[in-house]
Amino acid sequence: MANKATEIMAENIKLYLNKNGKTPANLIADLGIKRSTVYNWLNGVSYPRIDKIELLANYFGITKADLVEDKAETNNKTTHQKSIDLQQYAVDDSERDEAINAGGVPISDDDWEVIKAILSKYPRKDQ
Repeated sequence: MANKATEIMAENIKLYLNKNGKTPANLIADLGIKRSTVYNWLNGVSYPRIDKIELLANYFGITKADLVEDKAETNNKTTHQKSIDLQQYAVDDSERDEAINAGGVPISDDDWEVIKAILSKYPRKDQ
């Protein structure tokens, strides 16, 4: 039975195969890894040794952490971040100085007018 770590690794290898337009056969041929080993990883039966994790990371052009971390958990964190509707500030910008800045620097009045002009091109959901 697969544990959480092997399941995460299996899903991440599949994710990066897909993102890179690769197949398990490509891994087998390109990296010289035994077929049974690759399929054991993909099915969550076994977990790659650290040297193989590094080989996979280099192959996909990613970090080792990208392979071992739970992407579903990472995606959940990003989707639950607070959303800011910039158009609300285009209508009522009384709180703009506190709420919106660029790299910690308040946006100038001239730049804000440009931003408001751009935002006016997008229809509001409540209209």
